[in-house]
Amino acid sequence: MEQTALGQRLAEVAARPDAVTAFRAARAGFLAGRRLEMKELAVELGVNRATLFRWVGGRDELQAEVIWSVAEPTLRRAAQAAQGRGAHRIATALGDFAHATNTSEGFRQFLQREPERALRLLTTTASSVQRRIVAVIAELLTEEIAAGELDPPLPVPELALLLSRITETFIYTDVIIGEEPDADKVVRASLVLLGERPERKD
Repeated sequence: MEQTALGQRLAEVAARPDAVTAFRAARAGFLAGRRLEMKELAVELGVNRATLFRWVGGRDELQAEVIWSVAEPTLRRAAQAAQGRGAHRIATALGDFAHATNTSEGFRQFLQREPERALRLLTTTASSVQRRIVAVIAELLTEEIAAGELDPPLPVPELALLLSRITETFIYTDVIIGEEPDADKVVRASLVLLGERPERKD
């Protein structure tokens, strides 16, 4: 097919790898359950490692951004779909988020393959993932408070952090104490923290 000089140049620019290309490749690998290796990613993109690091920072920074790109829409979808109001809506959203995370093949592979690194990136201030999850939970709390559906027992920032900790505990419980992850426990524990009595399970 005939192509003008400008068209050819635009095609070359579009095909040239950059930070976005690197991110997309890393994200695809994560979802497929592959370990993120900067050397292999650089080869895949046809650039040297120095260029790759200049684009995306270190391996942890790229991994954290990939995880967040999956976690944020998952959490927001769970919040949008959650039934009920107030504490029940928030607890249900967090439980559904935990369930989606626990059943994500890419995420489980990452957690089982690199448990220490996963916990560092996901549950500490070593990366921005936890801070951003806490911020989304704080948004949900604020929405329910503004709607008159929730009387929070603690200030929103503290409550959001504690709810994120509860959610983390029952997502990573197999790594922490060797038990199976349990999203239902996220719901029950979140309800208790929010001042509601969960349904008893015999």
